[in-house]
Amino acid sequence: MSRVVGVYGASGCGRGILPLLRASHGTGETRFLFIDDGCAVDTVNETPVIRWDEFLSRPESDKLVAIAVANSHVRERLANKCSDGGITLTGARAASVVEMDDVAIGEGALLSPFVTLTSNIRIGKCFHANLYSYVEHDCVIGDFVTFAPRVSCNGNVRIEDHAYIGTGAVIRQGTPEKPLVIGKGAVVGMGAVVTKDVPAGTTVVGNPARPLIKG
Repeated sequence: MSRVVGVYGASGCGRGILPLLRASHGTGETRFLFIDDGCAVDTVNETPVIRWDEFLSRPESDKLVAIAVANSHVRERLANKCSDGGITLTGARAASVVEMDDVAIGEGALLSPFVTLTSNIRIGKCFHANLYSYVEHDCVIGDFVTFAPRVSCNGNVRIEDHAYIGTGAVIRQGTPEKPLVIGKGAVVGMGAVVTKDVPAGTTVVGNPARPLIKG
């Protein structure tokens, strides 16, 4: 069976994900491409860049797509586009990822090198976990959540859909009776230390993290 794997997004995130896909899917008869409707070049890192309509019209019988786009709302839109086109989402996982007991991950997750997922974790679709991030025990993470590099998500934390956790942020451990909650669409700034719940749609920064006051 012939197969083509498309990485949606030819910029930085996609360029880091393509080697992981090559390693996990093997080469053989599998072709690898970037899909990017706005890219001004035909190749990136010796890999062809094509438009979505070109991808749909390719002759391979098996088409897979990994969505390597940082903006979570764009990721959701592209995931819906794949679903509408009958295209299967695929994930990518570095060989150095550590996954322990009872971890369930939705489709389309991209797990960069040295990510650790410990135990009793539930993660939604199209999760992005960048370099050296970890998720500790008894956490629940929604759909289209993004972890920048070195995020420390400690135990009994609930992160709702479309939240963004910035580089080096630390999320304090909650309890089974009262998990610490990062609300839907919230943003945790780079290096922030989150010690209490973050309301939906709120940006927090600093140590301890507090809502960002715009001047």
